[in-house]
Amino acid sequence: MTTAFPPPSSTVLTRHVQGKIATALQDTRVVLVVGPRQAGKTTLARLYATRDRPYLTLDDPATLAAARSDPAGFVRGLKQAVIDEVQRAPDLLLAIKESVDKDQTPGRFLLTGSTNLMAMPIVADSLAGRLEVITLLPFAQAELAGTKGDLLDRLFDGAGLPGVVSPLVGDDLMDCVLKGGYPEALRRTSVSRRQAWLQDYVALILDRDVRDIANIDQLDRMPRLLDVLAAHAGQLVNHSSYGAALGLTTPTAQKYGGILERLFLTRQLPPWSSNAVSRLTKTPKLHFLDTGLLAALQGVSAAQLQKDRTAYGPLLENFVVSEVLKLTTWSGKRLRISHFRTKEQDEVDLVLEDRRGRVIGIEVKASATVRAQDLRGLRKLQEAVGDKFVQGLVLHDHDRITPFDEKLHAAPVSLLWQATQLSDGPL
Repeated sequence: MTTAFPPPSSTVLTRHVQGKIATALQDTRVVLVVGPRQAGKTTLARLYATRDRPYLTLDDPATLAAARSDPAGFVRGLKQAVIDEVQRAPDLLLAIKESVDKDQTPGRFLLTGSTNLMAMPIVADSLAGRLEVITLLPFAQAELAGTKGDLLDRLFDGAGLPGVVSPLVGDDLMDCVLKGGYPEALRRTSVSRRQAWLQDYVALILDRDVRDIANIDQLDRMPRLLDVLAAHAGQLVNHSSYGAALGLTTPTAQKYGGILERLFLTRQLPPWSSNAVSRLTKTPKLHFLDTGLLAALQGVSAAQLQKDRTAYGPLLENFVVSEVLKLTTWSGKRLRISHFRTKEQDEVDLVLEDRRGRVIGIEVKASATVRAQDLRGLRKLQEAVGDKFVQGLVLHDHDRITPFDEKLHAAPVSLLWQATQLSDGPL
């Protein structure tokens, strides 16, 4: 039987975005690492702290008070610095902008933030041209396995599909899905202890971090909203339905949902659009960025899923979406990520499009068997894209690659993170 990856030990695992951070510090004045709390940003940021580049965290009350009361004074005299959780003192960013305009030396500030700061006009406007943003999500399976996680680059570069190496299937795959990627959660071998940590984590985020980034009149509705969204993960976004379940207006439900996305708990995938296809759904699709957290919110366990796999399909889809998003954070390609759905219900869970308009489509199935009709959405996408269609994959719970034609294959989910090994021949 294939064994699942072990949880992180006391040894610090290499994060795949480290190379991007090191490169950015060599030619960019301000580097901002964003991602959810407890994803590993602080551990990563501390690697770049030195005597000349001190580490400062705004989670420390005294440091936060100083940054908020006198931002210019706080920054004055800092030749370089690592500043953790910078979203807690937004006015600090203007002071940093003034400082790096006076001294344009690369690598002056390495910042971290637990919210999408690019949604703040103060960041988008004041630091434009001075800032590089790098996303750090919870551990990817490629990081836990110590592999490159280069499938997307490989496919776009024309190398084709690799051969299958040590596929993860069945209960082992389900175990990975249910654990997710938060380092602290992975350190807990007991399911109950892991879920308790995840529930406490959500409570802390909703109680503290929401207050830092937004004025919420009905903060008590946020946990309930998150539960409603968890029940609709993998479905088309419907703010009206979410609001009705909680007694909120549609605009309020949309605003609150946007806050959860800014905190990197959820992610909406926009619909793919093209003039070549007129009857396309124009609604985003809702996903959670960590399936351990999603499973905890849904209250599902491996024992339950083994008896009734109905809930496993959406969980596995969220898992694949999350893993693909992680691959893009260190990929050399700039990719637009969306979903494809026609009015006739033909769909593709993930559409990855590069700047040349080339497309990879990924559909997710929880079953071990893939039928020809399961590729209907991919074929529609291929027809719409034409010669720019690179590859269509159905990722499912299986141990081998099955070709359906030259550019359409079914393959194991674990192909996303396995060590690269060339196939013995054309697929």
